[in-house]
Amino acid sequence: MHKEIKIVSFEEAAKVIKSGDRVHLHSVALAPHKFIKEMCDRGRNGEIYDVTIQHIHTEGSAPYAEPEFEGIFNLESLFVGANVRKQTQAGYADYIPVFLSETQQLIREGVLKVNVTVVQVSTPDRHGYVSLGTSVDCTRAAVEEADTVVAIINPNVPRAFGDAMMPLSMFDVFCEDDSPLVEHHNAPLSDIDIQIGKNVAGLIPDGACLQMGIGGIPNAVLAQLGNHKNLGVHTEMFADGLLPLVYSGVVNGMNKKLDKGKIVAGFLMGTKKLYDFVDDNPGVLMMDVAYTNGVGIIKQNPRVCAINSALSIDITGQVCADSIGTRHYSGVGGQIDFTRGASASEGGVPIIAMPSVTGKGVSKITPTLMQGSGVVTTRNNMRWFVTEHGTVNLFGKTLQQRAKAIISVAHPNFREELDQAAFERFGSHYHFVAKKY
Repeated sequence: MHKEIKIVSFEEAAKVIKSGDRVHLHSVALAPHKFIKEMCDRGRNGEIYDVTIQHIHTEGSAPYAEPEFEGIFNLESLFVGANVRKQTQAGYADYIPVFLSETQQLIREGVLKVNVTVVQVSTPDRHGYVSLGTSVDCTRAAVEEADTVVAIINPNVPRAFGDAMMPLSMFDVFCEDDSPLVEHHNAPLSDIDIQIGKNVAGLIPDGACLQMGIGGIPNAVLAQLGNHKNLGVHTEMFADGLLPLVYSGVVNGMNKKLDKGKIVAGFLMGTKKLYDFVDDNPGVLMMDVAYTNGVGIIKQNPRVCAINSALSIDITGQVCADSIGTRHYSGVGGQIDFTRGASASEGGVPIIAMPSVTGKGVSKITPTLMQGSGVVTTRNNMRWFVTEHGTVNLFGKTLQQRAKAIISVAHPNFREELDQAAFERFGSHYHFVAKKY
């Protein structure tokens, strides 16, 4: 027999939060904005204070991170998205550095004790189950471990399978909302994106298992894979760019050893077309990040091609992907999870791909990383590095050989000064290495 559901107002539901609580909010397109409004109204009215908010990336506004709520709400995000970047850099919000695979561990082991979890879920099915839809990530762990769980039933949340499915008995308080999910539309691909996409696609063999993110470079890569065969997907996330490859049969998962024929992901970000694709689709498994991002899981599939980007790289292969100097820009995410997983996969291809220059024409390849920059992918983890100017494999290369290789795919305007910096760093022997390379 199904658990009886009593629907309450958002105003009533927000009263479950007490001063001093830690509150976990559903991520990405499923951020519960009507609940957030009522929560902020309670804070503004002096009803609660010293409440810690945690989430991965969320789409839409994040008013609890604004300066007016200092002392009332304290955001400790697990990834710095655009909606909280300014506040984090100003110190009104904070960030917890953590691999995406371990975000659930922080919750399950009680390092981050969650008092209240707020999620959006699909309409209950006849068996008394709802789905976490487009975002399972570490949210399932937060549902399992929280003292109180608020479920917002929304018919626009797709009924996704895998770890997304949960019984009504896991939830304590219910609200209803019919707001559409937040959509993310990609900008048109630039010429640089397209060239990087071609360079990366040349490294991907038939039968590969893909991990990719969102944005220009992943979409540019996907656009170049139309003639590939039997590709699979095991990724932390995917977006609309994958759909044409699924519909054409290029992505069929037939070469996967784990979850053969299935697309596996932890969360999604895209348009309604993407959300409709996963709705009631047994070919898609939305899974906990312990599974999507676990190195021991990732490596079980052959030919894992992990495609990630970066903000900058130095001439020895140290990759910064989370900050611009001391200004925090994003987060660690799953870059290392998948770089390590692809490295351990039979025939795996770990790739860091990025434009050689910023939009303002500044080289993203530098002699040393900017002071304060975080090293996300260490030089020890680096394999393939790709820009619009080519591809180089750094695995097994010395520091001096790496420098020459990385400089060879820098923008031509900066190669001479980078070469000079390498000479000043390594001495006259560098020129001998450069001639051999």
